[in-house]
Amino acid sequence: MSIFRRASERRGTAADYLIVGLGNPGDKYAGTRHNLGSEVLENMAARMDLSLGRSRNERAFVASGALENKKIVLACPDTFMNLSGESVRLLVKRYGIDQPAKIIVAHDELDLNPGRIKLKSGGSTAGHNGLKSIVQHLGEDDFVRVRMGVGKPPSSGAGKDWVLKKPSKSDRAAFDDSVQLASDALESIIRDGLEEAMKMFNRR
Repeated sequence: MSIFRRASERRGTAADYLIVGLGNPGDKYAGTRHNLGSEVLENMAARMDLSLGRSRNERAFVASGALENKKIVLACPDTFMNLSGESVRLLVKRYGIDQPAKIIVAHDELDLNPGRIKLKSGGSTAGHNGLKSIVQHLGEDDFVRVRMGVGKPPSSGAGKDWVLKKPSKSDRAAFDDSVQLASDALESIIRDGLEEAMKMFNRR
């Protein structure tokens, strides 16, 4: 039985969407390129007037509230990036998420320039360890992604160091803008659906 089938059989009111922001835990990684996803979740929590609190059972910082009359769960895994799927799997079961399309993951993306975002559903993980872990633990890849550009590293073998470094001032300003833009995109997905949100945000 799939994890989504089991989640659909839980008692109580299930969440309409689980929104996950990827990053690494701890002050050491705060502000790095790899933590853009978690920055978006913190921004969404502020917009919704929610506080993220630690949920030890789900290995995440979690908040839940209403947006566009839908029950929304915001979560930042309290794991290292390559173990993100462990937390997402537990969150899916806890909040009764019955299909991957109800999961939205915000994450950094090397193949987009700083400040750009793109929305997509499913497809390749492009070597992103957080996405690979989620696919591994869910057995599905058809969840929604909010891809946040961080630009390519100066050399092909420097990807790991690049995403764990703090950005230049100009890139940081672009990232601050993209955090707001990604939050707008998340609200649009909830309000208008993925297809309409893609038309609006993927052109920018």
